[in-house]
Parts: sequence; structure tokens; C-alpha cells
Amino acid sequence: MNKTNTIIEQRKEKLLEIQKKGIDLFPNDFNVVHDIIDIRKHIDANPDSIDDSGPVFVTAGRMMAINSFGKSAFIRFRDRTGQMQAYVRKDKVGAETYDLFKKLDIGDFIGLEGWVFKTKTGEWTILATALKLLSKALRPLPEKFHGLKDPEKRYRQRYIDLLMNADVRDIFVKRSRIIESVRSYLLKRDFLEVETPMMQPLPGGAEAEPFVTHHNALGIDLFLRIAPELYLKRLVVAGFERVFEINRNFRNEGVSTRHNPEFTMLEFYQAYSTYEDLMDLTEEMFSNIALYVTGATKIEYQGNIIDFSGKWRRITLFKALEEIGGIDPDILKNRERLTEYAHSKGITISKAGSIGKIITKLFDVLVEPQLIQPTFITGYPVEISPLARKNDKNRDITDRFELFIAGYEIANGFSELNDPEDQKNRFMQQVAEREAGDQEAHHMDSDYIEALEYGMPPTAGEGIGIDRLTMLLTDSPSIREVILFPHMKPL
Repeated sequence: MNKTNTIIEQRKEKLLEIQKKGIDLFPNDFNVVHDIIDIRKHIDANPDSIDDSGPVFVTAGRMMAINSFGKSAFIRFRDRTGQMQAYVRKDKVGAETYDLFKKLDIGDFIGLEGWVFKTKTGEWTILATALKLLSKALRPLPEKFHGLKDPEKRYRQRYIDLLMNADVRDIFVKRSRIIESVRSYLLKRDFLEVETPMMQPLPGGAEAEPFVTHHNALGIDLFLRIAPELYLKRLVVAGFERVFEINRNFRNEGVSTRHNPEFTMLEFYQAYSTYEDLMDLTEEMFSNIALYVTGATKIEYQGNIIDFSGKWRRITLFKALEEIGGIDPDILKNRERLTEYAHSKGITISKAGSIGKIITKLFDVLVEPQLIQPTFITGYPVEISPLARKNDKNRDITDRFELFIAGYEIANGFSELNDPEDQKNRFMQQVAEREAGDQEAHHMDSDYIEALEYGMPPTAGEGIGIDRLTMLLTDSPSIREVILFPHMKPL
């Protein structure tokens, strides 16, 4: 029997001993009056007026440490607001309660009542006058100084990871504040938060392979959505001129430090706006979020200082390939020469890949890792932007941008294509690519075309990866660090 199993058996024996005394191991009648933060605030406000006459605090939490001295013990306990020390004495809580206390373990939940005093070491401590077991833990927590270090185990047992590692808890507190900040920013600008279907009859809004499920009652296959885009734009047609959604997307793709098959996206659409308006909005929004979450508009990410303030660099895709990627501009419109160049750089290109996809593949490898400071890449070819409006001056490219920070794609936005005939033709081209073997190409969505035929105002829309934004603002090297329960291969 290993050490953990031995401890579990010992705790079960204690559990039976406690039960035999008629003590409820899992009661639900303890009324918590004070969180730890409430106690500390009271102490800070009244440090000179606290003595054994009160006030009396009633609080609860999980025991994280026990230092026993026979007839007394110091414990550390934690609730959601913090950690505090308590002093349990036999003569204060009574012999029967103290006998129960001696059978408790680190990890158990207790309720405490008592007043506070300052120890000789200067630490404010609760002197318990009453103690109650609230929940018995059968499994031991990891050792204090070792905790959970193995990433695989940390992700599989995230509840222990969060319990033992304060820095991990802080990541998810910040994640919540990031989403709060995003929502607040958009609501203040008269955007309406909406919810669109997670299961869709056709996957659309992005180039990705979907997950498929089946609805028994309707007798049809449905797809977990890869993006909410086409439904959000239907709402713009319906007169909701500023809409946003923060929710999950699902893509049947590989797992890596940047990808999880289930991830959180913000998508928003603003009528009577252009992609340039959204670049301005994004600069302001990111600066506000960084200031709210970290207290500054400059952050450190993996050794690089990222500056969210001011105007960000804007450069076209082709200029970036030339100036940053070092590609001769003369070959950018020649598929054969581009393919040869890619092979010379060790970049695998599919035989069926269009020139636009070859260009973006080269960009991904040669340019993207070098985009450390916030950079908008614009001027994407029409053939790889099937939902974006064509540029008025150059009909081969679209009014589209992608935002890159610290070598990551963070956002994708464009002026929306609202010409139903043009959109229909683009879908037909995508269908042809699907028939040629590209399983990530768009489907023909006739209902969406019909919606456009009712008229959609000039609109710009954008998607922002919440997980990657959280990675940036918490200095996390992997997307798994910022998703509470990332997908894992079964053991």
C-alpha cells in the first residue's frame, strides 16, 4: 500500500471514530458571519481597540496547516478572501471539542468563533472559543513545499492546483477581470450582449473542421459552432447595430501551447463602421484592459516588454513578408516560385493550396514570431477572406486586419461583406475548395445569403481570443495555463 492510500485509510478510521460519537461529518448549519477579509479590515481600522472583550468573529475555512503543542495548537485556515491564523486551546473550546479537533487533519473544513489577539511575533490571530467540523477530507493535500509541479497532473487535477498554488489562482482571478473589463468597455459604448446557437445546422464563420453531433428528436446532425459570426451578422440585419458575444467556440484541431479544441472568443459587430474604426477601438480597449487588470499599459510577457499605449504599428501583409520575412516581392504573385521558396525554407505546402494559403503559411513561419509589439497586419487576399469586403482601391485584397502581439495572433477583424451576390459567389468558391479536398473551407449557407438580401448596413466586426489575451496579461507561456480544465488525452 502506498503512502497516500495509507493516509486515506487512517483518515477513514478517524472518520468512523468521530461518527461513533454522533458528530455529523458534513453538517450544513454553520452560519458564517465574517470572511477573513472582513476580520482583517476590522483589525486595520481598529488596531488599538481590540482586546479579549471583543468583538467576536464567526468565520470558517479549510485548514492548511496544524502546529500542535499538546493542549493547544496553532492552525492556518483559508477561505476565498485570504488566509489567517487561529489558536485553539483545550481550556477555551472545552475538552470534548478539543478531543474532536485532535482527530482533524489538514484539508478539513472548520467553523470558528472567537476574538483576535496579536502573538509575540506580531501576527493577528483568532483565539477560538468554539470550533466545529464542517467537512472531513479523506485525501491528503500535497506537501506544502512541493505542491503540484508536474504540468500534466496540474491540468488533470486543477482543483488541487488552484488550492495549493496562489499564482495559479491569481491567473484565473485576472481572467475573470479581463472578461469583466471587456464586457464593461463594450456595454458603455451601447453594445448589446447576446447569445447565439452553440449547435448549428451548418458550421460557418471561420475555416476550421467542426465537431459533429446528432439530435435524436429532430433526426439531424448538428455542428458545435466554430464561430458565432454569421448569427451575429443576422442580428445586425435585424437592427441590432452593435452586438457582442463572449462565449465558447469548438474546433476539431490539434492541442498545443496555443490551441485548445474548446476556447473562448469575444466577437462584436458595429454598424456604420470600418475595419479602421475597429483598429482604433481595439487599441483603446486593450490599453484599458491592461490598465484595469495589471495597473499599467506596459506589461512583461516571457521576457519582452509589451506596450499597449499609443498608436500601434500597421503594415500590409505583403509589406510584412517583404520587410520582416525577407521575401522578394517579385515572387509573391507566382505560385510556383512561392512553393519553391517555401520548400527551400523547409515549409511544407499542400499541392492543392491556393496562392493565398501559401502566402499565409509563409507569413506564419517567417513573420508572425517576430511581431512582438502590437501590430496590425492588413490587406489580406480575397481568396482567404471569404466574408470580408473587397478594398475599393485594390479589388484583389480585402478591408481586413489581424492583430499580432508577442508572436501570437490575438484578433481578426474586417469590414463585413454585405453584398449578397458577392457573398454567394465567395461561398460557391469555398464549396469548390471543399470538393477539392479542403475540409476546412466554408459551406454554402443559403439562409445567410437570404438574410443579406434583406439588407445589412455597412458594418465592421472583430473576433478576439480571450484565452490568448489572458496569456499575455498573466505572462503565461501556454494556453493550458489560462483554461481551468484544458482537454487532455486520457491516461
